Formats: sequence, structure tokens, C-alpha cells
Amino acid sequence: MSPDEAFDTAYREHYWAVSRFVARRLDGRSGEVEEVVAEVFAIAWRRRRELPESPLPWLYGVARNCLANAVRGRGRYRRLLAKLGHHEVTGGRRTVPSPDAERPGSWVLEALDRLTEADQEVLKLTAWEELTVEELATVLGCGRSAAAMRLHRARQRLRTQIDTVRGAVPVPARTSTKDERK
Repeated sequence: MSPDEAFDTAYREHYWAVSRFVARRLDGRSGEVEEVVAEVFAIAWRRRRELPESPLPWLYGVARNCLANAVRGRGRYRRLLAKLGHHEVTGGRRTVPSPDAERPGSWVLEALDRLTEADQEVLKLTAWEELTVEELATVLGCGRSAAAMRLHRARQRLRTQIDTVRGAVPVPARTSTKDERK
């Protein structure tokens, strides 16, 4: 298959997966989502000769980098507006509580929010995007063992945060006594 055909196939098969990936991280700001997804596939087009056989994890890695650039750009824009003043974005806009705050299970989202961005990303990639450890390693740009360790540690920290949010005391693992084994 030629690089052009490989790109065409990747675009057709993975456009919506990449769009959902980006939308979840930008909270559905559609204009920004479309811009980031367009940038992802523009990069994929320029690097079409480098597309791996299974391109989705690679595309997620490119999307992560594009998202980081978009977030940095948004921060620069807001700082510039703050310096200039007199702009609706810098005004005292009010926010409303998240609808998730009232839903059952919102404690999970609260626990997730307490984690570092790196831990959140590892958990979201495996839960939301349903990536395997090998695919996670591709997205993160590390080896399989490092990806597995990051996932394991992120899950441990999430469990700790869930216990904290719910006010539960972690129960130590039960060990059997000699009398119970008889």
C-alpha cells in the first residue's frame, strides 16, 4: 500500500476516534476541536511515509502534542488579553457548577480531577480510548514496561483519591491465620 493510500485509510477509519479523543479533552469546544483534529491529520499527511501499520495510537500521540500546543496558545492569548484589558474574555464571567456534581458517581470524577494531568491522561487513554498497554506505550512514546508502570501507579493513586473523596478508610488485604487454613 502506498503512503497516500495508507493515509487515506487512516483518515477514513480513525477520524471520528481522534475527534472524540480531542473533544473529551477540550470539553466539547467544537471550534477548537475541529482545529486540533485538522492539525493532527495535517501532520499525519506530512508524515504519511512514517505511518505505522496500526496508526491510531500514533495519531493519539500526535493529538496529545497538538492539544498541548493549543492549550499553551490559549494561555498566551488570555495573558495578552489580561495585559490589554477591556475584553469580554478577561471580564468577570461567572461559572456554574458542573452538571456532573449532582450525578451519582461524581466522586469518581472528583477523585480523577485530584490526580496530576499525566495520571489522568494515562487512565483516560486506557479507559476512554480502550488502549492496550502496547498502544499506550506508543501514545506516550515510551517502552511497554514504562507504560505498564505508569498505568499501575496512576490506578493506585486513583484508588487513594477515591478513598479520600468518599471518606473511606482503606481496608488492608486480608491475610489468613494458621487456624483459618485448617
